[in-house]
Amino acid sequence: MEWWWQFILGLWTVMPIWAGDELLNICMKAKPHKQEPSPEDQLYEECIPWRDNACCTSNTSWEAHLDVSLLYNFSLVHCGLMMPDCQKHFIQAVCFYECSPNLGPWIRQVGRTSWGCVDPSGQRERILNAPLCQEDCEQWWADCRTSYTCKSNWHGSWDWSRGKSRCPARAPCRPFPYYFPTPADLCEKIWSNSFKASPAHRNSGQCLQKWFEPAQGNPNVAVAHLFASPAPSWQLSSTLLSFSLFLPFLS
Repeated sequence: MEWWWQFILGLWTVMPIWAGDELLNICMKAKPHKQEPSPEDQLYEECIPWRDNACCTSNTSWEAHLDVSLLYNFSLVHCGLMMPDCQKHFIQAVCFYECSPNLGPWIRQVGRTSWGCVDPSGQRERILNAPLCQEDCEQWWADCRTSYTCKSNWHGSWDWSRGKSRCPARAPCRPFPYYFPTPADLCEKIWSNSFKASPAHRNSGQCLQKWFEPAQGNPNVAVAHLFASPAPSWQLSSTLLSFSLFLPFLS
């Protein structure tokens, strides 16, 4: 029986290494993400922060900057021209979603693509409740106050009859605050809770930044580590503790 105790002690020793490792430095199983993150020297403009380790290709980064994205045929100008500062936030959000290898703790399997189109394989993945820093949500909302949209949830229910997203019938174009009264509403509602408005601040190590200065390094690496480890470690600890308490009855 002594070898069982040695085995249990060994598991407790390596458990912190196991816990959450599979959630770190990975890409979503979703078009057009790469299978594994790797350097991309030629990323375009707002996607540049991820060039050292990216889940997107240079071509994807260019397509993310178009008014009507070739990635999903989604039109940012569905209610007319979007103000440049507002559009910049959406491009950054798309770069973050497509390029970041630090979203593992928030990846979930779903049967639909990020824009609400049915995925025949049924194996697509998305992110859910990824905590965006308070400043990210507040500045995004402030810069979009004078731009227009016709929906609070951009994930689905668009008119695709002409091949790109158009406002559905009886969905009037209004300034962003009409559909998003607060910064948290914008962050959380716009893509079906892909993001969660965090009360934590930038560089706190407790929230994700959808954009960062490349020269200062990627702050989201530490955040992914933080969120990847606690729950799995607790679950493994409970399992091993229960098993070790049961061992004397086997002797």
